[in-house]
Amino acid sequence: MTPSPPTSPLLRYGTVWASGFRLRGSGLMPWWWQPVLWLLWVALAGPRDMVRAHQPTHPRSIKIEGDITLGGLFPVHSKGPAGASCGEIKKEKGIHRMEAMLYALDQINSDPELLPNITLGARILDTCSRDTYALEQSLTFVQALIQKDTSDIRCSNGEPPIIRKPERVVGVIGASASSVSIMVANVLRLFEIPQISYASTSPELSDHNRYDFFSRVVPPDSYQAQAMVDIVKAMGWNYVSTVASEGNYGESGVDAFIQISREAGGLCIAQSIKIPRDPKPGEYDKAIKRLMETSNARGVIIFASEDDIKRVLDAAKKANLTGHFLFVGSDSWGAKISPILDQEDMAEGAVTILPKRASIDGFDQYFTTRSLENNRRNIWFAEFWEDDFRCKLTRPGIKIDSEKKKCTGNERIGRDSPYEQEGKVQFVIDAVYAMAHALHNMHLDLCPGSTGVCDKMDPVEGRLLLKYIRSVNFNGSAGTGVLFNENGDAPGRYDIFQYQMTNITSPGYKAIGQWTNHLRLNLEEMQWSGGIRTVPDSVCSFPCNPGERKKMVKGVPCCWHCELCDGYLYQLDEFNCEACPFNMRPTTNRTGCRPTPIIKLEWHSPWAIIPVFIAILGIIATSFVVVTFVRFNDTPIVRAAGRELSYVLLTGIFLIYLITFLMIAEPDVGVCAFRRLLLGLGMCITYSAMLTKTNRIYRIFEQGKKSVTPPKFISPTSQLVITFILISVQVIGVFVWFGVVPPHTIVDYEEQRPPNPELARGILKCDMSDLSLICCLSYSIILMVTCTVYAVKSRGVPETFNEAKPIGFTMYTTCIVWLAFVPIFFGTAQSTEKMYIQTTTLTVSMSLSASVSLGMLYVPKVYVIIFHPEQNVQKRKRSFKSVVQAATMSTRLSQKSINEKQNGETKIEPDRTQ
Repeated sequence: MTPSPPTSPLLRYGTVWASGFRLRGSGLMPWWWQPVLWLLWVALAGPRDMVRAHQPTHPRSIKIEGDITLGGLFPVHSKGPAGASCGEIKKEKGIHRMEAMLYALDQINSDPELLPNITLGARILDTCSRDTYALEQSLTFVQALIQKDTSDIRCSNGEPPIIRKPERVVGVIGASASSVSIMVANVLRLFEIPQISYASTSPELSDHNRYDFFSRVVPPDSYQAQAMVDIVKAMGWNYVSTVASEGNYGESGVDAFIQISREAGGLCIAQSIKIPRDPKPGEYDKAIKRLMETSNARGVIIFASEDDIKRVLDAAKKANLTGHFLFVGSDSWGAKISPILDQEDMAEGAVTILPKRASIDGFDQYFTTRSLENNRRNIWFAEFWEDDFRCKLTRPGIKIDSEKKKCTGNERIGRDSPYEQEGKVQFVIDAVYAMAHALHNMHLDLCPGSTGVCDKMDPVEGRLLLKYIRSVNFNGSAGTGVLFNENGDAPGRYDIFQYQMTNITSPGYKAIGQWTNHLRLNLEEMQWSGGIRTVPDSVCSFPCNPGERKKMVKGVPCCWHCELCDGYLYQLDEFNCEACPFNMRPTTNRTGCRPTPIIKLEWHSPWAIIPVFIAILGIIATSFVVVTFVRFNDTPIVRAAGRELSYVLLTGIFLIYLITFLMIAEPDVGVCAFRRLLLGLGMCITYSAMLTKTNRIYRIFEQGKKSVTPPKFISPTSQLVITFILISVQVIGVFVWFGVVPPHTIVDYEEQRPPNPELARGILKCDMSDLSLICCLSYSIILMVTCTVYAVKSRGVPETFNEAKPIGFTMYTTCIVWLAFVPIFFGTAQSTEKMYIQTTTLTVSMSLSASVSLGMLYVPKVYVIIFHPEQNVQKRKRSFKSVVQAATMSTRLSQKSINEKQNGETKIEPDRTQ
């Protein structure tokens, strides 16, 4: 019968174009899907197809009869070349997985406990690894749900056509590639047909709002990305690059990795490279060059197809970078040999991840027993047979290629051809069982006590079935639990492998850990290129040493420069340095502070030995002079020297020598008090006595020029009173100082604080600053200068009559000593050896001053007393007037001689003694 032509497409499809398909249930497709489906439906089911008297044929599909029909989508063939939908057959990903569904159906239908008295059938389609072709094929699943208006169609005899209603598919197993599942899921959700994938891992499919009827027994790539982030962090890497194949799988996987790493923190992406679907020549070499722009990022996260992985490894090998890159591969790499074939040296050390799976022994037994005779239900099995055994089957009218052998049909899989169970077989079986368990639970609730499919399950409500699918929880074919979360995702379970070549019997993938919501990685089992056991670095910047802070590189949180906390800074935390307290210095590694050592001038120091030695000699000499003077107290020389003032002066000299020991002694309150008192007192006593002597001489001879009456206050008693009055000024000043600022010790941490903190020291000292020390000595200096002035004025007095000239020489020398002291003392104020230099300079200067006084005033007298006692006799006394006249005449003669020399004349005086 030939049907009458339709009046118009709109009449033939009823309300399809005008108001959308009439769908069972409440779901309506978006407006943009309506013209697409209309065009695809025209291509798939034209008018002549709809009016056939028999079931429409489904090329490239397998039909298994049953009470309930499941759909199946498998990439039996690869993409075809330009102009062709399908290409070569895919043995593992296509035939193995598709046969796994058939195997699962056989097992379920033979199980008396699961769906008893209900047989599961199937309609299995080939997607040819192409999303658009898969969409066209999947429309077969929705034919029964489209209400087509055929009222205007008549056979040639005027009878209405007999059209068999297509089988109703209650759920779909598949697809494989994420891009195919996304395309198909958009159609199936419109017709409320649940879908369970066995291999699609794109994170995009976890969107419950867009893919609410989609579930999967494999974990999404977001879990895989999380596992890869955990692996990278466990290996101590913080700077990696990513490589992705263009497309949903690669780009979504890398996006998920980047997003998770950003949320986790502590991981930066150096380069993110996308390989185009149709790469140009040199594209892979260009990718390697980009990776080398950040050569520190040795870790490379790769979400790519097998072909892209192989080409990336080849490009790295051509660039002579064997062992440089450390790959972390997704499940597309897994534990496969094909991506690394002939590139094993480049892949050494690669860490790969694969959803946790097991080989199903029952399937191996099933599949290896398949033959051309017992597997006629698989319409692609003959094609697989030819490819697997590299032979050719005879077909009527087709000539066999002479280069290929003829298939006998007696070949056996696994015996005459290599066989290894494909990795996703377990998940295909689990997907079919998940659908069966959902239908079983649904049957128990809707059809209690009934056998077969009851009215409540005819037809099966897709949304209700989805609810049962999401509620299943059973042990799958590998013994692991099969369940789904609210987004239809299976829990993440991954095995982690590393490709190893060294120190093992045969190169291959070695299991080194697993990930089930948390990572368990056996780092001890890992080894890298050359058999190295230590995990190589993949960091932007290496950790800073103790005592160094991180100075971050702007915009790259994993990159930094290390800066030493120098000087007196220590490392407060990872990013900051802070100065130690004033009384502390950094530890050796600059991670904290430690007390600064406290020092003082030690007796055994060279800076102390010299002044102490001089002081001891001075004290011995002074003591010897005092003893000599006491013993010869009534001799003319001792009496002429002025016994009373001499003893006072010698006391002052003794105290000057004694102050050396106080300046070197360990400071405490007592020592500090005596330092204040005696530092200026010895000099004050000495120069007060000298000043009194020179003043007495000066007044005597000045008075003699005017009259013969002696001046006042020249008696020994008066001289002592004047001396003690001068001394009292110093003593009163010191006691006032005691009252205002009581003596105490301090630790000076600033004085010896050089740039190198290892040399820093706190100095235990008395609270005498340089200024207070000068103030303490200033009065003595005034006395010394005044004494010098009187010594200069008294220089013309005959030395046989007084001590003016020895005192003058003493004061001149003393002034020279103290003039040398000032620049040395204050010139070393910034030196780290300040304490030593200033203490030694001060004590030596004072000892030299005392030694000069002792040597010039008393050593000659002691020498005469001991070695020339004949000169130590009483001479004729002269009156005050004769003494003055002699001194005056001597002064005039001296002045006259000076004038004559200035005039250039020399006169010879007659010898008046003749």
